[in-house]
This record gives sequence, C-alpha cells and structure tokens, in this order.
Amino acid sequence: MGDQIQFIVEKLNQEPFRKNYNLITFDSLESVQLLQLLSDVLGEIDPKHAVDIREELPEQTAKRMLSLLGILKYKPPGSASDLSAFRQGLVTGSKPVIHPVLHWLLQRTNELKKRAYLARFLVKLEVPAEFLQDDTVADINKQYEELMEAFKNLHKECEQLKTSGLSTAEIRRDISAMEEEKDQLIKRVERLKKRVETVQNHQRMLEIARQLRLEKEREESLAQQKQEQKNQLFHAEQRLQRAQLQLKEMQHAVVDSKPESLMKKLEEEINFNSYLVTEKMPRELESKKNSAYFLQKVLAEPAMSQSDLNVLEIKINEVNAQINQLIEKRMMKYEPTDSKFTMYRQQASIISRKKEAKAEELQAAKEEMSSVERQMLQKTSQAQELEGAEVLKGDEFKHYVNKLRSKNTFYKKKRLEIAEITAEFGILQRTEELLKQRHEAIQQQLQAIEDKKGISGYSCTQEELERVSAVKSEMDEMKGRTLDNMSEMVKKLNAMVAEKKACLAPVIKELRQLRQKCQELTQECDEKKIQYDSCAAGLESNRSTLEQEVKGLLEECVQEEGNYRYINCMKRNLEIQLQRAKEEMKAYVSPDPQERRKAIRQYTRTILEQENLGKKLREKQKVVRESHGPNMKQMKMWQDFEQLMECKRECFLKQQNQTAIGQVIQEGGKDRLVL
Repeated sequence: MGDQIQFIVEKLNQEPFRKNYNLITFDSLESVQLLQLLSDVLGEIDPKHAVDIREELPEQTAKRMLSLLGILKYKPPGSASDLSAFRQGLVTGSKPVIHPVLHWLLQRTNELKKRAYLARFLVKLEVPAEFLQDDTVADINKQYEELMEAFKNLHKECEQLKTSGLSTAEIRRDISAMEEEKDQLIKRVERLKKRVETVQNHQRMLEIARQLRLEKEREESLAQQKQEQKNQLFHAEQRLQRAQLQLKEMQHAVVDSKPESLMKKLEEEINFNSYLVTEKMPRELESKKNSAYFLQKVLAEPAMSQSDLNVLEIKINEVNAQINQLIEKRMMKYEPTDSKFTMYRQQASIISRKKEAKAEELQAAKEEMSSVERQMLQKTSQAQELEGAEVLKGDEFKHYVNKLRSKNTFYKKKRLEIAEITAEFGILQRTEELLKQRHEAIQQQLQAIEDKKGISGYSCTQEELERVSAVKSEMDEMKGRTLDNMSEMVKKLNAMVAEKKACLAPVIKELRQLRQKCQELTQECDEKKIQYDSCAAGLESNRSTLEQEVKGLLEECVQEEGNYRYINCMKRNLEIQLQRAKEEMKAYVSPDPQERRKAIRQYTRTILEQENLGKKLREKQKVVRESHGPNMKQMKMWQDFEQLMECKRECFLKQQNQTAIGQVIQEGGKDRLVL
C-alpha cells in the first residue's frame, strides 16, 4: 500500500498535474478533495470529465465516474458481491476505493487516453427494436454503423502509418539518393552517347533499336488484348451454358407437367414460404434478438472472475431445480383424466417439431441442390474449355437465322397487340371511373328510397349475395388466369432464350474475326521475331568488335594523356625556375643597392649565421636536457635541507622560550620562600 501511494504522489507531482504533494499531505486529503483529484485525473484522460464536483450532485458524479471507468474497462478488486460496496465507496470518497483507482489510472494514462478517444466514436448507441421498424430510423442506424466501420479502418491505417517508421528525414534521404542516381544515369547516358557517336551508322542502329522496342510494346499490348478477349469469350460461354441449362430445365418441367401438377407445386411452395415467413423466421428472429439482448447486457456488465461464474452457475442450478419442482407439482395437480387437451397438446407439439425438422431438412436440401447446380456449371464450363465451344455451320446456321426471323416477326406482332391492349385498357379504366361515380349516385338515391319505404338494408343484402357470387366467379377466373400466366411465362422464357441467342450471334461472329486477326498477328510477330534475332546477332558481333577496338583506344588515350600531363608539369617547373634565375641575375647585377638587397645571395650569409645559432641553441638544449634530472634532484635536496634547517631553528627558538619561562618560575619560587 505504501508503494502504491508513493507511486500516486510521484505521478501527481509530474506534468500535467503539478500538485506538489508528499506522502503526509496526500494521506491527509479529505473525501471531497480525493473525489476532485480523481475527477481531475479522469478529465486529463477525457476532457469532457474536467468538471468541478461541487457544481453537481454526488449521484451524478458517481454515475459519471462509473460510466467512464466502465468504458476504460476498470475491474474493481474483489468479487461481484463487492460492487455495491465499491459504488458506495466511490460516492463517499473512501480512500481504500479511490487509491487503487488512481493507481490504475496513472499507470496507463496514455493507453486510457486512446481508449477514451475511441470510445467517443465506437460506443454504439442502442436503439430499441420498435423504433427500428421505421424505415428512416433504420436507414440512419445503418448509416451510423457504416460510418463506425469506416472510422475503425481509418484509425487502423493511421496507427499502421505511425508505427511503420517512415519519417520526413528518411524520405528526404531517399529523394536525395534518387536524385544522385538520376544524375549518375544522365552522365552514363551522355558517356554512352559519346561512345556511340564514334561508331559508323549509329543513327540507323538507334532507329532499329527504337523500332524493336516499339514492336515489343506492341506485342505486349496484343498479348494483353488476346487475354482479355479470351476472358470475355469464356464469360460469354458460361452465360450461354447457364441459359441453355435453364432452358433445358424449363423444357423438361413443361413436357412432363400438367396444369394440376404445376398448381400443386406452386401451392406447396407457397405454403412452405408462408410457413417460413409467418412461423419459422419470426421465431428465429425473436430468439436471435433475445440472445443479442442478453449478450449486450453481459457486455455492459463489468468483467467477471471465475468465482462470479461459479456463483451464477449455482443460481442457475437452483432456479432449474425450482422449475422442475413446479412442473412436477403441476403434473400432480392436473391429472390426465381431468385434462382433456393434454393428448392433443402433445400431438400438436410433436407435429410442430416434426414440421420444423422437415422445414430444416427441406432448406438444407435446397441449399445442397443450389451448390450441386453451381458445381455442375463449373464442370460444364471446364468441359467446354477442354473440348471447345460448339459453333453452328452451314444449313444449321441458316435454319437458326430463319427461326430467329420468324420469332422476330411474331414478337413485333405481339408487341402491336400489347400496345392496342394498353390503349383499350386506358379507355376501359376511364369508363370504369365514370360508372363508379354513377353507381355511387344511384346508390345514394336507392338508400334514400329504402329509408322512405322502411326497408333499409335490402340493397346491401342483395349486394352481398351478388358479391359472393362475383367472388366465386373471380376465383374461377383466377384459376383460368393462373393457367394463362403459366403459359405466358413459358412463352416469355422462350423469348428470352431467343434474345440471348440473338445477342450472342454477333459476339461469336466478331470472335471469329478476332481469332483470324490473332492468327495473322501471331504469324507476323513470328516473322518479325526471326528478323529481330538475325539483326540482333549481327549487331551483337559488330558490337563486340567495336567494344574491343574502343577499349584498346581508350587505354592508349589514357596513357597518352598521362604522358602529356607529366611533360606539361615538368615544363611549367622549368619555366618557373628559369624565371626565378633571371630575376636573381637581374637583381644581383643591378647598380641600385635596394635592388641588390632583394637578391637571394644577400640572404645566404644571414641564413648561415642563423643556422650556426640554431646549432648552438640545440646543443645547449641538449645539455640542459641531460642535466635537467640531476639539477631537479639537487634542487629538491636543497629544498629539503632548507625545511630541515627551518625546523631546527623553530625547535631552537621554542627551547629558548621554555628555558626563559622556567627561569622566571624558579625566581618567583625563591622569592616566595624568602618571604
């Protein structure tokens, strides 16, 4: 505990708190001061909590601190039963509660700042399920979740960039290195240009090299286009195979089926889908919502230890035991003879369970069938890749074109009929509106007459009977329309297949042209490649001979340049020496004494004198160095001798003083004796 308090005091005395506490002053803080100190620390972590606790109620302070501590994932010491004591201690400002919180917060301030910052954007707002039924609220909630995911991704990228180690200094070094490499490359290119300029027909060789590079780029682009066209062809073949498979399935279903069987299948499918929508899906959705609610509730609770889990398991077992006892009591209370519906309830529960199991089996079978269909499509596409696509030829293609033309004329005729029907529908709709208005007016008049005669409601009864008969006739018409709709659906599917085939015909035609063009280009590319190889071999042999000649000439040039520079330097040295000799001769022969003093010969005597003086001084220095050690030793001996004599003198003086004092004392004693 003492180490904990010392750590808290050290952290509070540092930046950014600067409290200037010691152990005594910190331990003497009151509960209100401790709560304010905790609020200041929380305010440093999250600026929203930098408030004065005197301006808010104690409950609000405790609630605010508990919410932030929950966001920061603080785990109070002790078991789950001690949470109430922890909350009470936080409200009252108890030291055993506040000190561990401060120690935990000050240990990881930077980490908690980051967590509090992320909590501002990542703590999800819980919207009740009834409000999510509104489309606007649901869209806004979805947009809110998407923005939250985008913020997570951006924060991860930012952290990765921070930890990647990239800095402006490194980037500048890279840029400078790249600039140096660029300069070196420019110099190298210039040197190569100078070397190539000496070669005969270098312009023609450069032009051939440029054409070769262009041809290589063109070859790469053609290869890329070829690959793209192959991909497009592969996708088109896959679409065609899927369409053919669907057509075969529909044809097979139509050939062996009757309207009654189709109606039965549709009714079964409708019943199954309605069961999924009305019973199974809502039940599963409700269970998922309940599990999500409980998970959110568990997530909102503070972290539990193993002891808390053991306590919860014991409670769960006790509740289960109570439930079993209540069920046994109920079964004993309500005997089977008294309960008439027990058997029916059991049968209904068994049937519902069987129904759920069969629905799940059917769903799994449908999923398995869809996966098998996907595998079949993949296998068919692989088989087409291995064997090649089937292409219509000769009479088959003509027959196919004639069939398409006949279907096109039939399509145009049906389109005109649809246009006429839509125009007639608009007229009939307007007529229906007018008749409805007239019917309402007549109905009002009839109601007034019935009220006068005292037989009100007669027309309503008659209308009800007519409505029932009309409903019956409508049901009959609906059955007929269902059959018509199914036949129309088959026709539409046939038309769609025809359209797909018509769309694929120009693609196949264009593909043939592209294949032919590709063959021509590959042939041309092979010819160009042969020419390139022969040209490259000749150029390579010429280049090797030229490189050897250039190498020998460069070595000879370097040798001659060295000789030239050496001779030039020797020449300059001789010229300088000759010039100095001329100036010396001129000054020595000149009648002017000032000019004669400038001559070098005048300084030879001085130089000799100084050299002699230097020799004497060096000899003297040598003697001094040789006698330096003995002289220093002798000087030290004299200093020691001087100290010894000084010490003797002091001892002698001290002895004289003592003898004089003794004589005075003796004389004083004698005087006393005389007295």
